[in-house]
Amino acid sequence: MAALGLDLHQNGLLAKQTLVGTVMSNFGLELSMAKAGIKLVRTPVGDRYLLERMLAEGYNFGGEQSGHFIFLDHNTTGDGLISALQILSLIKRTNKPLSELAKTMSAVPQVLLNVKVKQKPVLETIPEIERAIRESERRLNCSGRVVVRYSGTEPLLRIMVEGEKDTVINEVAEDLARVVRAHIG
Repeated sequence: MAALGLDLHQNGLLAKQTLVGTVMSNFGLELSMAKAGIKLVRTPVGDRYLLERMLAEGYNFGGEQSGHFIFLDHNTTGDGLISALQILSLIKRTNKPLSELAKTMSAVPQVLLNVKVKQKPVLETIPEIERAIRESERRLNCSGRVVVRYSGTEPLLRIMVEGEKDTVINEVAEDLARVVRAHIG
């Protein structure tokens, strides 16, 4: 996604110099795009939310970290064939292997924990969880992110923590998971 976004930007084809990703897009994507003068806007997980944001704000390229991309200039849904052709075109035009193009972005360490929950109350209504999230963000000291969200399809709360050091993000994620389990697990 980073290589494709950068290529669109360099060729004047990235609408509003903006790439659309989800809340789960690695923080490294945001950092690498910012260095190139590209803004990353985030949506909830799912093509539906990507497409809504792209249409509402006039963006033309977005996707999920899974590799599911929407090229709005070609289609309104994620399409594996269009994505493959765009990547092959980039490889051909740059004469670079995919392994080199992938170096456009350096992913920051990321941990994802799934916590089984009995119910899915609005998180903001549970002060202990809200406090734990704020404390987690403070511990990262602006060098990472914490994303806490319910699965849309399973009785799970997903905790994603990104940052510079594996040990720190693992501790932060585990501490947050303990609080969640104590209150809704």
